[in-house]
Amino acid sequence: MFIYVTMSRELNYKTIGSGPPVIILHGLFGMLDNWISFAKKLSKNFTVYIIDQRNHGKSFHSDVFDYTVLAEDLDHFIVDHDLSGVSVIGHSMGGKTAMQYAIDHPGKLSHLIVVDIAPKINEAKHMEIFHAIFSLELSTFSTRKEVEDSLGINIKDKSILQFLLKNLARNKDGSYAWKANFKALYANYP
Repeated sequence: MFIYVTMSRELNYKTIGSGPPVIILHGLFGMLDNWISFAKKLSKNFTVYIIDQRNHGKSFHSDVFDYTVLAEDLDHFIVDHDLSGVSVIGHSMGGKTAMQYAIDHPGKLSHLIVVDIAPKINEAKHMEIFHAIFSLELSTFSTRKEVEDSLGINIKDKSILQFLLKNLARNKDGSYAWKANFKALYANYP
């Protein structure tokens, strides 16, 4: 099994399998790696593209962040890869991105699969996470365990804590940084 990793208009993505195209979009604070196991299963019958949406994973950071621009990022990706008959699976924020895309580009999708979200305004349930992230000064930590312990003071759920720690990256100089652009995500959260 071979996985291609590359960038498209500064969106990091992986491609796996062959067959009709399926694009998978992750949720808020997520990244393409969250869907790799599922993508491998689908790859037996489909060409699967897993994308890091803007301000997430290894994709570009931007202060501009809403469902309209996320849908346009998706359209650029589809056009850049000359894809047709595309099915999109979107989880949470990715589901809202996919729904926005279907509205803005009627008839361009073969299938739309939305996971764990509905087309409505959701309550602001991530504020505790934002505050916990912003309470950390990453330059003061020398180990990943120190970051985990400090973040764990405010994030008690171990599965959420581990999910968030997937966003922690080590810089070449040994310091830590967040892969996700938490400032832009917070500023545009509503």
